[in-house]
Amino acid sequence: MELEDIKALIDILKDTDITEFQIEKEGSKVKIRRGRFYTSIELPRLGAQEPGMLQPPQIKAEIEEGTQRLVSVTAPLVGTFYRASSPEAPPFTEIGSKVRKGQVLCIIEAMKLMNEIESEIDGTVSRILVENGQPVEYGEPLFLIEPLS
Repeated sequence: MELEDIKALIDILKDTDITEFQIEKEGSKVKIRRGRFYTSIELPRLGAQEPGMLQPPQIKAEIEEGTQRLVSVTAPLVGTFYRASSPEAPPFTEIGSKVRKGQVLCIIEAMKLMNEIESEIDGTVSRILVENGQPVEYGEPLFLIEPLS
């Protein structure tokens, strides 16, 4: 396979949702895999914690944003984030939606298992930090929720 052919394949795949592609031609095998690339990531400062205490995922982290007190809902596992139960179903929640403790906010697919992620508090969804179908890491913030007063 010629270098020009490989470059053409990369150009075709870069504007698609395909993350992995493999082709065998004329005795050559080419595998193209796209992953997420971060140059840097900036996380909000969460204030002082006691030494040696870790904040496990899915535990509330309070974040000050202007005059709002927001609670972060984080990914408890590595997987793929989905806002709805199927492509044709409506999203579990939207920005501005009122949510109750225990209400499903999203699904994270890991190893072909669908894991429902529930709200830990009653409140209003202030921000959705992840795009549908995007891979997420353990502890990555998914939603910011403004608690009910």
